[in-house]
Amino acid sequence: MTALLNRIKRFARSPQGRRTAESIRRAAADPRRRAQAQRLLGKLRGHR
Repeated sequence: MTALLNRIKRFARSPQGRRTAESIRRAAADPRRRAQAQRLLGKLRGHR
């Protein structure tokens, strides 16, 4: 489990990880995308 967390940390610090995080932040700021993500999470959790 520790190895997985270390890999995630390395990715987050890499240029590609930073670009990915920034694109996620932009998508989260968009109300339409936020609603889309909430619907998806609801489906994954089993709520309708």
